[in-house]
Amino acid sequence: MSQHLFQRQTTLTNIKKVKRNWHLVDVEDAPLGRIAVRVSKLLMGKNKICYTPNVDCGDYVVLVNAKKVFLSGNKEKDKKYYNASGFPSGLRVRNVKVMRAAYVEEWFKRVIRKMMRKNRLSRKMLRRLFIFPDEKHNKAAQNPIKYVFEKEWEKR
Repeated sequence: MSQHLFQRQTTLTNIKKVKRNWHLVDVEDAPLGRIAVRVSKLLMGKNKICYTPNVDCGDYVVLVNAKKVFLSGNKEKDKKYYNASGFPSGLRVRNVKVMRAAYVEEWFKRVIRKMMRKNRLSRKMLRRLFIFPDEKHNKAAQNPIKYVFEKEWEKR
């Protein structure tokens, strides 16, 4: 038999073949880090068979109840988020309480962005993330599928 019959071919996804779904994720009483990992995988498309690292094949994600997320340990009072404007004395420091109260969308986008690759493609993927502080959202017309994940943190 010839050698070429046993060779396998890797199928690469084309951007035209990608089918995007809408997911509704309720993050009430869920740990922030665990949610960030799962949402980043949905945005990248790692849950699909057709995943290709250099093709944007991820889904749309709608997060609701973002203010009611859970943080373990002393992160609620100790964790700080820094912004530097580049000017002298341009450092701004915010803690979790301030981020949760006033900047929920920025807070989640920061955490989820850290779980993704740092390139142009991931910035494009992050545009498909929609965050809402409570359970009201304006994406009902897209018929998002409720995303249910196993809550292994409750088994302990």
